[in-house]
Amino acid sequence: MRAYERLLKYVVVRTPGNEKSTSVPSDPCQFELARALAEEMKQLGIADVEVDDKCYVYGHIPPTKGYEDRPCIGFVAHMDTVSDFVDHPICPVIHENYDGGKLALGDGQRTLDPGMFGHLPQLKGRTLITGDGTTILGVDDKAGVAEILTMVEEVQRRQIPHGKISIGFTPDEEIGRGADHFDVEKFGADFAYTVDGGAEGEIEFENFNACSADFIIKGVSVHPGSAKDIMINAAAVGCEIQSMLPEAESPAHTEGYEGFYHLTKMEGSCGKAFLSYIVRDHDREKFEERKRFLVSVAETINRKYGEKTVSLELEDEYRNMEEKIRPCFHLIENARKACRNAGVEPKTQPIRGGTDGARLSFMGLPCPNLGTGGYAFHGPYEHVTVEGMDKTVEILVCLAELYGQEK
Repeated sequence: MRAYERLLKYVVVRTPGNEKSTSVPSDPCQFELARALAEEMKQLGIADVEVDDKCYVYGHIPPTKGYEDRPCIGFVAHMDTVSDFVDHPICPVIHENYDGGKLALGDGQRTLDPGMFGHLPQLKGRTLITGDGTTILGVDDKAGVAEILTMVEEVQRRQIPHGKISIGFTPDEEIGRGADHFDVEKFGADFAYTVDGGAEGEIEFENFNACSADFIIKGVSVHPGSAKDIMINAAAVGCEIQSMLPEAESPAHTEGYEGFYHLTKMEGSCGKAFLSYIVRDHDREKFEERKRFLVSVAETINRKYGEKTVSLELEDEYRNMEEKIRPCFHLIENARKACRNAGVEPKTQPIRGGTDGARLSFMGLPCPNLGTGGYAFHGPYEHVTVEGMDKTVEILVCLAELYGQEK
């Protein structure tokens, strides 16, 4: 079975994460896919297959006889999707021999347009898979899941000698909890790759340092007719806080290694208000400077309007995995070699986000990230090519083979 055929099966199983939930997984719907994957893994001959009570899926491929001393390499992907655009069934659509131009999705209310997505002309002649324009497709990261299991099938079909291979699928990556309960010891790998990136051939081992920042504002609400020198409008203070942040340092104006402040939620009234931000930077010192700047913003507001007008809650989320990958740089060198062996020119670039691999790297499992062949994640324009998925499978097969050659 080819990877795209697996993807078509997986995407119709809705698995949105729920950031408001405190349960694990955040939505029990994720168990449906987890259990289906476990059954498929058993049919592929994967050993020790388990779905634990928190919806993590584990399995191992025993080493080829005589290859027991090779490193154990692992592959990880996540089963959940974002919660946006998943309020009704997902309908994947196959577009053969895509012409590289504008492509109407479904009823045409949304269009894949090269003017918005500059890579589209490069996909000319390929078989494109999209949604119908009303939902996400679920490439992120069900493409990674499909490619890992197709790699397993190919390694077995071609009888490629290999060391032990570990397979792991996680829930709740999209809400930042994918590695929370990952059992590194049970997974049993020396090194691993997440398969959760963009175009085939992408290799990522530098990600943002990340934290959340919440401003809680307490206003003084009185009748506006007698409010002079008394009222403190919490909603207006919230607008003032946002205006104090540098506009040029927002996601809309940054790229590459540039960090940002991103206002993700704002609500309030005269009496109380709330602003929620995510803060990102690749450079650790610049990241700490950003947090100190937010503290200074809160202090400035409190000096102006009175102590305890605003409180700031900062919570670190993940760190740049580069410091854990550099000592194991064979992971990157082998990934580049595998790409070239598969006929794909590798592209090493920083992640403007984070992956399970960032957390896992600091849990003792060095784990860079590889592309899946997908594009435009987290919205109704999400798409992937059959050919890109096939190339990703070949890259994973090459990695299994390369680590089977190392002692």
